[in-house]
Amino acid sequence: MEMITSKDNTRVKNAKKLYKKKNRTNSYLIEGQHLYEEALKSGADFKQIFVTEKFADTPDATLISDDVMKFLSDAETPQGIIAEVILEAATLKPEHLNKLLILENVQDPGNVGTMIRTADAAGFDGVILTAGSADIYSPKVLRTMQGSHLHLPVFQENDAQALYQRLKTQGTTVIATTLSETSVDYRTVSQPEKFALIMGNEGAGITPETSVTADILAHINMPGQAESLNVAVAAGIMIFSLTD
Repeated sequence: MEMITSKDNTRVKNAKKLYKKKNRTNSYLIEGQHLYEEALKSGADFKQIFVTEKFADTPDATLISDDVMKFLSDAETPQGIIAEVILEAATLKPEHLNKLLILENVQDPGNVGTMIRTADAAGFDGVILTAGSADIYSPKVLRTMQGSHLHLPVFQENDAQALYQRLKTQGTTVIATTLSETSVDYRTVSQPEKFALIMGNEGAGITPETSVTADILAHINMPGQAESLNVAVAAGIMIFSLTD
């Protein structure tokens, strides 16, 4: 197997550009053995696979030197395998509407990845990110998701309010987390047959429009002195309370 030893190789340079959303059209990069194996199990299509000698027996892979892997990798310690995965557009279907998580303007990549992974663990049917949320194909989100985006569909939605109205007309109960005079203790919320759980921005929470649109506003009581919970922690509590 011939080895690529130059960082100026066109394939390598073009692949590295995929870390930025503006350069992505129909593919993205995943890094590490675990994500590669998860993608393989899910039936994902690979455009190309770059490996060091450690993974030289990987089918259809291109061998690159350690220096080129360090150049291509986003990790501090490259694991030796990076794959370019074909990005397939997901379509929101009725079967995704039973248990849905919506991230409204959630900007921290770690929070976004953690919440998607938690929704996957709880058996949700899909996740929707509004326009102001973090890029799910960024390296940090991908690392935090640990392949969960390969198990459940993740959608992008530009017009959040139109989405919520559409969900309501289809019989989905829209639940938003917020602390207000009209919000109720999350423990009093019984699981609707079909629901969408909205988690808001780390600092600002849900938008004022969403607080009006939602069918149920719920909060998590905090008997201690902390002013707020991390949004990913709050999401974990809410997600599993609605699936018990």
